Amino acid sequence: MKVAVLPNLDKRGSAEVVEKLGVILKNEGIDAYLPENICAGGFNHLPEEQLYKIADLIITIGGDGTIIRYAKRAALDNKPVLGINAGRMGYLANIEQNELGLLSKLKTGEYFVEKRMMLSVSVCENGKRINEFNALNDAVITSGFIARIIDISVAVGRDTISYRADGLILSTPTGSTAYSMSAGGPIIDPLTQNMCITPICSHSLSAKPILLGTENTIKVKAYSKKRADIYLTVDGRKVCGIKPHTEIYIQKSKQFAKLVRLNDRSFYKTLSNKFRDSRSV
Repeated sequence: MKVAVLPNLDKRGSAEVVEKLGVILKNEGIDAYLPENICAGGFNHLPEEQLYKIADLIITIGGDGTIIRYAKRAALDNKPVLGINAGRMGYLANIEQNELGLLSKLKTGEYFVEKRMMLSVSVCENGKRINEFNALNDAVITSGFIARIIDISVAVGRDTISYRADGLILSTPTGSTAYSMSAGGPIIDPLTQNMCITPICSHSLSAKPILLGTENTIKVKAYSKKRADIYLTVDGRKVCGIKPHTEIYIQKSKQFAKLVRLNDRSFYKTLSNKFRDSRSV
């Protein structure tokens, strides 16, 4: 078995975890690899892009942002990802730094893989697609100014919904416990397949989150009467500006992110533990 370890060394404790992994994986007879720009004992080294090709499994060390970044890249090569938490919340991580003994299950195959749906986000102008992104958590449309209301139209089939709000979140079930939840959206079991539309601080008493099936394609347009800049953010990263003629199409992606589970903690147990602990952070 070949395992690639991709750490976010900006996270506290990540370097120490890398050193421990070098020993643990070697003792288990697992071939371990690091990107060639990171030095640690017990590892082979290759350019990062080659690791996705040769590894049977990717281990990330960091927070949720780290896991999302590498899980989306690994999805291109259909590789599963195991997250070790070195962040504050670490909601997507399956094991903590004090649970590294569970890694022995990798050699025996005592683990399972969850398939998480993603969104395909296409940006079009003048009828031409100019960019496309995959979102594991969400796609968010907001003004570049704090509390500046924008007008957003959402077309689903022949029906159009209009919002006046600070922005709009279009999330996956995985992303339902992130920004969408903070904006009043529902918590969704991550193994289901649907899309959620959640307005941000809507200027209407009737604007509520909407849950849609994955057979739908959503078309979104946005503009500001006060000429405020509007942006599209995908999984926390600002990717492009939105003009009045820009059309954004969102649908279920053909690719899935695969997350490895070594323990038997349920989604609901993890939800309870993580959000209870976050109150003291």
